[in-house]
Amino acid sequence: MSDAAWHQPIKWDKEAAALQVRQRVFCASMGDVFENREDLIPHRMRLLRLIADTPNLDWLLLTKRIHLVGKLLPKGYELPANVWLGATVENQEVADKMIRYLLEFESPSVRFLSCEPLLGPIDLGAYLNRPEGSPKLDWVIAGGESGPGSRPMNPAWPLALMEQCTEAGVNFHFKQWGNWAPVSLVPGLVKRSTKTQDFGSGESKVSVAHVGKGNAGRTLAGQHWDEFPETRTESETPDDLQQEFSLTELPRRRHGAFPVREARAA
Repeated sequence: MSDAAWHQPIKWDKEAAALQVRQRVFCASMGDVFENREDLIPHRMRLLRLIADTPNLDWLLLTKRIHLVGKLLPKGYELPANVWLGATVENQEVADKMIRYLLEFESPSVRFLSCEPLLGPIDLGAYLNRPEGSPKLDWVIAGGESGPGSRPMNPAWPLALMEQCTEAGVNFHFKQWGNWAPVSLVPGLVKRSTKTQDFGSGESKVSVAHVGKGNAGRTLAGQHWDEFPETRTESETPDDLQQEFSLTELPRRRHGAFPVREARAA
């Protein structure tokens, strides 16, 4: 990434301080900060220094390699409070393997899951209901798969996650259905040639149709789910004043409730 892109968060931090509004940065949204490659070490160290120098920004660090994070951070280093640390989990097997590593981190203000693409049911009961004072999940994002070869998502899966989070008082965000949507949401778009898939049978059968991400939308249980947690150092701020930026030079599209601003090379 260019020096110009690296310096943009400094500008955002000053703007956030002046407005007294925290801003979110989705870091390396097209990559993984914790990929275990020697050539990434200096870039990761530079990122950690940048995070420390921008206390008015909330840095979303999402990884598929949460089990490596502790090994790749400098010895004795603790992630600061303006880090939101997240793990990608797509089904119960991955959740049971990875969430325990996420919950080892006490210093980030937010520990979150990205269940996208959601490829199976996930029971988070053991991770949402933790002993008092123990690190817990603060936020769950769920969504279906998009792009070529996308796999359908049973509507019961994100609905169950929403219900679990609601019961536990944990913030929930439903990002998208992906390419496949419940037929009940898009009846006018389902033609004879439309690919469909059924989940369940009899009265419990639910059908989804391949209508494309743009048509599928993001309505779940009759509404949009746009809940967000807060950073410990954050003052009470209306949600519409909080902004998000993506630290990447790759083009990004607007999706879900994540309006993204680019940090590009000059």
